[in-house]
Amino acid sequence: MDTQVIEAVESELDRLVERRAVEAADQERVEVAWGASVRLHHARRREANRIAWVAFHRGLARAHAAISAEHLDKADALAVAGPGPDS
Repeated sequence: MDTQVIEAVESELDRLVERRAVEAADQERVEVAWGASVRLHHARRREANRIAWVAFHRGLARAHAAISAEHLDKADALAVAGPGPDS
């Protein structure tokens, strides 16, 4: 092979290696940005779920309080009424 062909091949290989190095660096930046985006998405989802669970448990507590109050009223009414006619 003559020197010009060898130099041309070496030059082409150098460009290929350089391009691959740039692509690898770009890919790493993309992966870092993607990872940050995923972490942010998960944090937002966890916060939304936490807020939903708080609302659920508060609603359930209100429902239980209402049921409890109803049963206390019934117990008080029975206590005031005294023994029934069958006693």
